[in-house]
Amino acid sequence: MTPPLPDTPGAGQQKHCVLEAANERFALSTACKEKPLRASGRKKDMGDSMKTELVNAIQLQDVELDENPRHLSWNTKNNNEQTYSVEKAVETIGFGRFHILLFIIMGSANIVEAMEIMLLAVVSPEIRCEWRLDDWQVALVSTMVFLGFMVCGVLSGYIADRYGRWKVVFGGFVWSAYFSLLTSFAPSYGWFIFLRSMVGCGVAGVSQGFVLKTEFIPAKHRAYLLPLASIFWMFGSMLIIILGMLVVPTLGWRWMIRISVAPSIILIFLFKFIPESARYNVSAGNIQAAVETLQRIAKMNNASLPPGQLFEPVETERGSWRILLSPSFRRTSVLLWYAWFVASFAYYGSVLSSSELLEKNLLCVTDADRAHQIKHRHEDGPCYCIPFAPSDYHTLLISCFGEVALVPLNIGLLNVLGRKMSLSFLQLMAAVVFMLLNICTSMFGFTVLLFLLRSLVSMNFNVVYIYTAEVYPTVARSLGMGFCTSFSRIGGMIAPFIAQVLMSESVLLALSPFSVACVICAVGNFLLPIETKGRALLQNS
Repeated sequence: MTPPLPDTPGAGQQKHCVLEAANERFALSTACKEKPLRASGRKKDMGDSMKTELVNAIQLQDVELDENPRHLSWNTKNNNEQTYSVEKAVETIGFGRFHILLFIIMGSANIVEAMEIMLLAVVSPEIRCEWRLDDWQVALVSTMVFLGFMVCGVLSGYIADRYGRWKVVFGGFVWSAYFSLLTSFAPSYGWFIFLRSMVGCGVAGVSQGFVLKTEFIPAKHRAYLLPLASIFWMFGSMLIIILGMLVVPTLGWRWMIRISVAPSIILIFLFKFIPESARYNVSAGNIQAAVETLQRIAKMNNASLPPGQLFEPVETERGSWRILLSPSFRRTSVLLWYAWFVASFAYYGSVLSSSELLEKNLLCVTDADRAHQIKHRHEDGPCYCIPFAPSDYHTLLISCFGEVALVPLNIGLLNVLGRKMSLSFLQLMAAVVFMLLNICTSMFGFTVLLFLLRSLVSMNFNVVYIYTAEVYPTVARSLGMGFCTSFSRIGGMIAPFIAQVLMSESVLLALSPFSVACVICAVGNFLLPIETKGRALLQNS
């Protein structure tokens, strides 16, 4: 056998030449079979010699491949060892009992978040009365909550991508419950707004539960299950309103807050049934933990994992803001940040505007400032104590139904129009309804408009949540969500000063900014470069 050529810069070329020469000699020997030779022995020896050289050349090529394993492709390796990804495992397992449990427990996280946000609308008249607050001071309460959410939104997203989603969500539950309970013992207005900002920081961690939930749901079920989570948000909103109606007139707002902490405490114990995201585990190199999680889900769903072994490359760059601003996602990130800003601005604008219009009785008022002064001032000075009447609570309850009444429409839009067009359509419709609130109508008409507005802004929030969780890769999904929620809280910080302060000057001036922002956002949503309808979740950028 011919010894292998040395692995020098020209070795590969020499081996290739030997192979070509051998092929030529072998072809020549075949063509010469038709020519008579004098000695049959010479003919046999020549043919054997040619075949030997060809075999030696082929062996040289084999040696080259052995000495240079970089030429082996990943697919060639997989012929001997079959592998699968988390995405394939999630799709193979399909929907089952685990996802029902996931939907109930993680959906209940929306109850906590909704109660903490709607609490601001219910408690505002009470703290105004107790601490004799002006309009801007009441608005500052909501702003401080959203400030805490904004600061901790990016931080919680970074920690979730670097160290795991489960830890952040669980810590958010404990944090928000603890500081919400402390809020009920606030001795002054200053302590109240500080403790509420701490609650907002905890709720920022709880909101990462949406990412954790999304990463377990198969692609074809996301457009159905994720919008249904608004049922839990509606339940949380209604629960805090009912508590306000039953507890505030008898025991006061402090006991209402203490009772409202109960769902958070229950969820802390239930959360142990939810595992860490398998997508996060494989990106962090915890393959065994991811396999155990997928096996557990498959067992609960009476399904099986794909054949082979779980394999995905470890991602060292997790939770990096550079991914969000890379050429692949720069335009998407900028447009999404504004979309989240408007989603929050419009949603909390609708909630706080309805509360303000009912508290100050500004319906069909041509001069809002004058009517406000008449109602809020007596001969002895300002009148700060104007609590909600039972009819006001009823109106807020009815408007909460708007958050789930059009869920079938929301699901239909997601599956027919896709994510981008759904966002644009919902924003345009919300802009129209915001302006319709300026029309003088009966309480029934106002309730219908408020019902529609809450439906539209709630559906828009659902779609922007879904789109954000789908468009970013696993290595930056939580951070992307964290940045987006932080920008949304800027909208939440501004909304109170327009809905609660400017409303006293002019209803038209207070509602117009919400409408204009929605129109601009509709155009921006249309320009989003990526449609995620039916697309698998990306693992890396």
